[in-house]
Amino acid sequence: MFSSHKKNILFLLVLTTILYLVALGNHGLLDPDEGRYSEIPREMIESGDYLTPRLNYVAYFEKPVLHYWLTAFSFKLLGQNEFAARFWPAVLALGGVFVTYWLANKMNGPRSAFLSAWILATSLVYFAIGQINITDMPLAFFITLSLAGFWMGQRRDRRFFLLFFAGMALATLTKGLIGIVLPAGVAFWWIVLTRKWSVILDALYLPGILLFFLIGTPWFVMVSLENRDFFQFFFIQEHFLRYTTKMHGRFEPWWWFIPILIAGFIPWTGFIPGAVRKSLPSSFSKQTHQNRANLFLLLWFIIIFVFFSLSSSKLIPYIIPVMPPLAILAGAFLDNLMDSGKSRGLFMGMLFNTMVLLPFGIALAAYPFLDERYGTMLLPFVAPVAAVLILLVVMSWVFYAKGESRKVILTLCIFAFLNIATFKNVFGFYDRIMTVREVSAAMSEHILPGDIVAQYGEYDQGLPFYLKRRIVLIDWKGELEFGSKRGDQSDWFPDTPAFIKRYWRSGERVLLVLREGQPLDFLEIDGIRPVVLIKESGKVVVTNKGDETSQ
Repeated sequence: MFSSHKKNILFLLVLTTILYLVALGNHGLLDPDEGRYSEIPREMIESGDYLTPRLNYVAYFEKPVLHYWLTAFSFKLLGQNEFAARFWPAVLALGGVFVTYWLANKMNGPRSAFLSAWILATSLVYFAIGQINITDMPLAFFITLSLAGFWMGQRRDRRFFLLFFAGMALATLTKGLIGIVLPAGVAFWWIVLTRKWSVILDALYLPGILLFFLIGTPWFVMVSLENRDFFQFFFIQEHFLRYTTKMHGRFEPWWWFIPILIAGFIPWTGFIPGAVRKSLPSSFSKQTHQNRANLFLLLWFIIIFVFFSLSSSKLIPYIIPVMPPLAILAGAFLDNLMDSGKSRGLFMGMLFNTMVLLPFGIALAAYPFLDERYGTMLLPFVAPVAAVLILLVVMSWVFYAKGESRKVILTLCIFAFLNIATFKNVFGFYDRIMTVREVSAAMSEHILPGDIVAQYGEYDQGLPFYLKRRIVLIDWKGELEFGSKRGDQSDWFPDTPAFIKRYWRSGERVLLVLREGQPLDFLEIDGIRPVVLIKESGKVVVTNKGDETSQ
């Protein structure tokens, strides 16, 4: 079972492609993140400037450029649509699954490798982030590639260090200096704890170092020469200050990633503690291949987990890079349990799994009846997920009671697929509450050449993507504050009085987007009464000159 490489690869390729790529573009871009990471490459294509990232047509330096380039490429190849926007996160998530298989196979053999890859592919948070157009899955893939290259380089052939350095360079181009700090930190501490000092000289592989600089430095040099304020903003503010302060309002307690990790590995969570405990080295003096491999995976998990836990800025996707090593440990653990019958290890894993999955499934089923805002609208989206998880618990215990440990593992594998297949449907709910696709489509029917499009008090970042134009932002700067200060941008970032004077009373036709329920009396001035054109998805669109498209 799972012992054939060809069958493993084919099985993984077919099923994970179904999970990750089918219906990938069915729902609208989820704001704010997907709107942002789709609009920046759209503007690159429109302007022809692939050096300086811009969001709503002002400089935006919070992230490096690689993800924008990849998305721009998929837009040119597949069109400017939701599938193309999510294409690279989904494909690189699949890439992470297969790199995990490759590394796990070299460490533990093909059966363990299959289980490791399948655990990763069907873990809840890994899958979810692989369906969203953000930079975290590309970062996780490049870190995984880098660390797999390091392991293979020190183990087999120095040429694999090319992957170590290339992965770091690409990770740096994706999200900055953590692309160097995290893989290098794992490699450094593994060398220290195993005392394999010769690896230092092996890892200082000149072709790899040259490859790193060839890939990783040209854009940083060119964008710094073109934009003299880039270095201060990107390296000082977005690295040092973001990590050490609460400037972005994303502060969470140190333990915040623990429950994220528990939920993130559903439906495999219960087997993670046993996998970690079993892999703990009894002594650093025992220099066996397996001890060194387990230590490498543990350090990969611990160093990245601690790094982000100590940060003053925390978001759920930050945890993704720790999932491949934990999946490899869990795969090896389940491989050992597959022929164990009613073993204590399998019992404890199932017990812990039940303690996670059963409450989670019951909570999912009950939540639609308790939520006052969305109520039973949630039910058809979450009920199938709850049913799968509860049925998984029941079936697992049935086979365990019969002493059929293989069927327990097989049940986990099958229901993990069903869990992700049903969870995929949940994006349909977010399509109703987190996207401006529908309101943008309605607006497109009313917009005339020369019209001004504006938004009041907030910024739905999908609007310029769907409307293919810049929008005026009233009483809002947010993350565009840096770009808004470069050059004269005052007409595009007015306060309310300036908007009324410059646009609303100017004689130009304005389409203004507001949140539903926002009072409109401040627009009733000099005989101008706002005309409501659209009410859609919690938004209201009004104009100062009536609906001229119907005339």
